[in-house]
Amino acid sequence: MIAAFLGLRLYSVLGRRAEHEEEPVPTRFDQPEGKAPPRPAAPPRQVQPVPQPYRPREIGGYPFAIEQGLRAISAADRRFDVSTFLEGAKGAYGMILEAFWRGDRGLLRDLCDSDVYEGFLAAIDAREAAGEQLENRLVRIEEAVIDSADLDGQIARIAVRFTADVATITRDKDGNVIAGSLDDAVESRDIWTFSRDVTSTGPDWLLDETDEG
Repeated sequence: MIAAFLGLRLYSVLGRRAEHEEEPVPTRFDQPEGKAPPRPAAPPRQVQPVPQPYRPREIGGYPFAIEQGLRAISAADRRFDVSTFLEGAKGAYGMILEAFWRGDRGLLRDLCDSDVYEGFLAAIDAREAAGEQLENRLVRIEEAVIDSADLDGQIARIAVRFTADVATITRDKDGNVIAGSLDDAVESRDIWTFSRDVTSTGPDWLLDETDEG
């Protein structure tokens, strides 16, 4: 009697687990009487996207002349993006300044057009002839805003106004400080113009003009 009682208890527990863990899957024969089996759902229709005409991406918040120039560049070069361009311009600003300060002619040649490169080269040659060395440091770029933009044929040109803090120090050939201090940063304002052929497969812009802001 005890064995039979334990057997019934064990059967009842296993039975309840089976009811919760393994629900029987009805077959097409297990339908309620008088009710036809449901038809399988039809596969969803494949909707083909309708080609949309190209529209220049939204560019707003600039004076009319700048906005028109940016829209013209965007229409000619679908990869152009204002935010991406400004981030790249800030990176180029720091790279070009540092290359000039240390006299890296090769990097300047890659980042500048021939006229700007010749200007930097003349300043480096004069500095080296005098035996002077620069120990400048770009502390931070406070602001970089677009000052003008235009598309001349296939050439896009965008001028960016930079406001930055720069620590400057100049040493003579004997290592003596003759100007500046690394402890006090000086505010620098520059307007740099970058250009690019919009039909080019490369994404790079070149610095083709510099001016004080």
